[in-house]
Amino acid sequence: MTKPATPNGSTLGAENRGAFSTSAAPALPVDSGPVVRRRDTTGSLVMIADDNELNVRVAQAHLTGAGYSRFLTVTEPIEILPTVYRDEPDILLLDLMMPGISGLEILAALRCDHRFAHWPILILTAATDGELKRAALEQGATDFLNKPISPEELVPRVRNALVAKYYHDHLEEQVAQRTAHLKLAQREVVHCLARAAEYRDNDTGQHVMRVRAYVEIIARNLKLDPEIVQLIADASILHDVGKIGIPDSILLKPDRLSDEEFEVIQHHCGFGYSICSRVPLETDDCGEHCQSGNLFLDTYSSPLLRTAATIAATHHEKWDGSGYPRGLQGTDIPLEGRITAVADVFDALSSRRPYKEPFSVERCVSILQQEKGRHFDPALVDVFLDNLDEAIAVREQYGDD
Repeated sequence: MTKPATPNGSTLGAENRGAFSTSAAPALPVDSGPVVRRRDTTGSLVMIADDNELNVRVAQAHLTGAGYSRFLTVTEPIEILPTVYRDEPDILLLDLMMPGISGLEILAALRCDHRFAHWPILILTAATDGELKRAALEQGATDFLNKPISPEELVPRVRNALVAKYYHDHLEEQVAQRTAHLKLAQREVVHCLARAAEYRDNDTGQHVMRVRAYVEIIARNLKLDPEIVQLIADASILHDVGKIGIPDSILLKPDRLSDEEFEVIQHHCGFGYSICSRVPLETDDCGEHCQSGNLFLDTYSSPLLRTAATIAATHHEKWDGSGYPRGLQGTDIPLEGRITAVADVFDALSSRRPYKEPFSVERCVSILQQEKGRHFDPALVDVFLDNLDEAIAVREQYGDD
């Protein structure tokens, strides 16, 4: 039978579950040393599961005397797992020898669930079999309490297990918070680098923000994992960061580039790769790496910078192999590079440049269609054009005027 109740029989509200507070211990004599602040665990929800109701009452009485007031009691072994899954108590006191389903089986089932992988489970047992205790420890038992239960052992063991749970839970939260902060810092640094590149190429204005949004549209509609979508989109804003290394006389030239000047500007892919990685981009000899698509070894361990390096190096490669700097073809071009190629060209076509006025949407669409299977991965062009309304909204939101 399941009995979620306080000592006076009132039903517990879920909002109070797992409560902790910090309180000071009673003042000690001056010569006894400093006052030690100890975490109060008496607000925790304690579950006691034993097929013998007398054992349950004894354990509950001992804990009530120590200030605990919130209990779930179960005397039917078959109800233990459903009760844990439904109410998620803070700690479980579990009998080992029960009919129908043993404490070992319940322990094993709970440890297989990630929610309860580090959850405190104290075993109540009268067994003296060393093998049985070893089996329980191997299944993940937190501690043992021998029957008959002594309050001098029960109370501190329960308290210690709950304190350990509290710090484990909060450590996970802190790690998650700091990881999120680090990812945010990486994204901010990438934006700073992209802005630095824009200062060299003012006529592109909001180019990198539009490209990022177009990349996000394509990646999202490819049904990629949301984290991968954000990674590729964030990294794409560094696709032209290598233009920092291109002379102004070429980068800002209002006329068409000569063959020699075009050869110089192609170097921005290698410059961008080097900025985002530890090594220069080798373009003279592709070797086996070109065939395998595994071009980017020994770069930074950061997924964001690795992806940015890949995009910087490959966003001018073409589906038919006629692009630069390596002349990669088809799916040898990494997906992130193929996606950025579509986004970058659409923005170049639809925006003002030193050498041209913006093309109409209709003309841009016509060019993308013509270049399917030549410049672009045909499937990616189809995805982009299927969501053209989103792209037009982006162009309006991040206009240069």
